Amino acid sequence: MRASQLVRPGLAVLLAAGLSTFAPAGAAQAETLPTAGSTADSPITFTSTERLAPGVTYGSFQVDTPRGVTVGYLLTADLRKNEVSLDLLHPDAVAQRQVVSAMTNDQGAVAGVNGDFFNISETHTSVAPTGSASGPEIADGEDLKFAVPNAQRFGPGLAPGTSTRDVFGVGVNGKARVDTLSLAGEVRSEKGTITLDGLNQYALPVGGVGVFNSDWGTANRVRSTCGSDTSRLDPCSSHTYEVTVRDGVVTSVSSTPGTGAIPSDTQVLVGREAGADALDDLVVGDRVQVDEKLVSAGKPKLTFAVGGAPILRAGQPLAGLDTKTAAVRSSAGVSADGRTVYLVALAGRAPASAGFTIAELADLMRTLGADAAVNLDGGGSTTVAVKEPGQTAATARNNPSDGTERAVANGIGIFIGRH
Repeated sequence: MRASQLVRPGLAVLLAAGLSTFAPAGAAQAETLPTAGSTADSPITFTSTERLAPGVTYGSFQVDTPRGVTVGYLLTADLRKNEVSLDLLHPDAVAQRQVVSAMTNDQGAVAGVNGDFFNISETHTSVAPTGSASGPEIADGEDLKFAVPNAQRFGPGLAPGTSTRDVFGVGVNGKARVDTLSLAGEVRSEKGTITLDGLNQYALPVGGVGVFNSDWGTANRVRSTCGSDTSRLDPCSSHTYEVTVRDGVVTSVSSTPGTGAIPSDTQVLVGREAGADALDDLVVGDRVQVDEKLVSAGKPKLTFAVGGAPILRAGQPLAGLDTKTAAVRSSAGVSADGRTVYLVALAGRAPASAGFTIAELADLMRTLGADAAVNLDGGGSTTVAVKEPGQTAATARNNPSDGTERAVANGIGIFIGRH
């Protein structure tokens, strides 16, 4: 079905749940697909749209830019529908990668897009990339990981006032939002209390202590002691310490972080510089209690979160967004009432790959109806996977830039009937 052009920037047509007109947050809306028609004052034209399930639509659009036409794909989810929900698409381990279509199918989602930027390359000698994401992850209410220092992040520069701790997520009230997470954690023993600075993350702050558990996987833990708070490329620390705790008792210590799977009854503490000195006080046989949790700045508690760089807040693009570098990009946005989610992925290959700058991406999300939005990983990572009615499996639809799907750290899935 051909669909109309959007009415105009700021008064976007709302496609979520198959809706054809924009309505203010909280207003009643009817289940009808867009009808033909156009207006000359919008640069966005929808070329197709279809209902994947009640409350979920998928469509394609094109935008005329100064560099040529860019084709994009839009998933919308109406979280007012009781059967519609979002959750993290992720491999079996934090430090692991998988293509979006496989994660979508393995977890039973109807559609999904790629998520956060991740550790895909390394410059540190003899240190392999971990494949893990830069930002936090919460899946099905479980805290999987925290955020690396800003300077250790991969991807384009962050807007002023934002950080790797920013996320796109959904609260226990079923409303989506852009939020910021912090880590509350400590290691307690008879010898004192040590503050935790990391959870299953590929980089720790200088002088910090992090905890790794069975969610991490088998990747090397030495990467967490490489780089610095000012440069991802700085050398690995030569002053490190690792403590293995099983069932609350220290079972081994080492001056070098290790690798390999961590049993479910075990936690591994890694420290660098001052953090290494703090852990060095612990010896085999010491009783230790390790506690950690992710805490959101907003309320209520998040049951799902994925790292993302904020680009739109209160309906306005953030100051300092890049206006020069165009690329294939992905984004997640949400309406002001938290009930309508917009997931966007651009086409990955010529002739439909003129791309967007980050500032243009923010304008796009605002035009679609988002009040807040984040920039997700782009380039070869940008993927939208969809399972249409009658199909047995989801497949990638945006012709990714690499010519095939790139394995990524995580994604955002749209689920039907999963509560």
